[in-house]
Amino acid sequence: MNTQQQQSFQVAALYRFSRVDNFEALRAPLAVFCHERGIKGTLLLAAEGINGTVAGSDAAIADLIAYLESIPELSGLEVKFSRATTMPFHRMKVRLKREIVTMGVKGIDPTRSVGTYVEPTEWNALISDPETVVVDTRNTYEISLGTFRGAVDPETASFRDFPAWLEDNRSALKDKKLAMFCTGGIRCEKATAYAKAAGFNAVFHLKGGILKYLEDVPAEKSLWQGECFVFDERVSVTHGLTEGEAQLCRACRQPLTKQERLSPHFIEGVSCPHCFEARSDADRARYRERQKQVELAQVRGSGPHIGAKAD
Repeated sequence: MNTQQQQSFQVAALYRFSRVDNFEALRAPLAVFCHERGIKGTLLLAAEGINGTVAGSDAAIADLIAYLESIPELSGLEVKFSRATTMPFHRMKVRLKREIVTMGVKGIDPTRSVGTYVEPTEWNALISDPETVVVDTRNTYEISLGTFRGAVDPETASFRDFPAWLEDNRSALKDKKLAMFCTGGIRCEKATAYAKAAGFNAVFHLKGGILKYLEDVPAEKSLWQGECFVFDERVSVTHGLTEGEAQLCRACRQPLTKQERLSPHFIEGVSCPHCFEARSDADRARYRERQKQVELAQVRGSGPHIGAKAD
């Protein structure tokens, strides 16, 4: 094991669409397995499969992947590995859900019909075709940090909004190639399944998502612009899956670029340009007190206390 591995945590973003009739029974033993090995993060279980991101030692994560692969319904996981210099999660959660990625449309099954997978090394050619409409299936706050050159932002606040956006733009999109992408591949896989069910034929998606693209495609050949938002305390990653410069506003949870943090409205743990006008002085006083407690806890070494969302 090299020095970098000794001083960092392995992060695994994973998912698998598969029929899992007994998913409720998997929750308790999976939670115990992770807790015993010091793994933290979130795993979602549903009748349609598993989804989540977790972090731990290299050995612990290897054990977890082997454990999940030993479950017949979950074998064949899509996994992206990266590293974090510090533990990027505060606790371990294994949750039962109706969907592993919530679209809210019944009958959409990526195991039956899905768009054409495109390898990261072939993605540039597809999205450079003038007949291709490149669609970012993530939410606006994620897209604010970075996206592919020329990509369409559906301006969704939730993945539940995506079907309505596609229907609203049907006439403009119906004769185009649709190239969809997301962070790790799961949302765009379900989005293409929906598009196929809705009658769109030329539908493609980036295999392994942005994370796999940033891992496989060198920066000098990349059509990616900015950083990629991730759902952990790293906040963002960039080419080579190195940690980015973005930070979260602890008041509104909006990811902030380095430039946004130069705003006079940015106060660590209290406010940012996105929420300053929407919050009251009383709110900011409460956040300021919370930030003081965070800083005291860090000095004492008793934990960062930054996992809770602001009201």
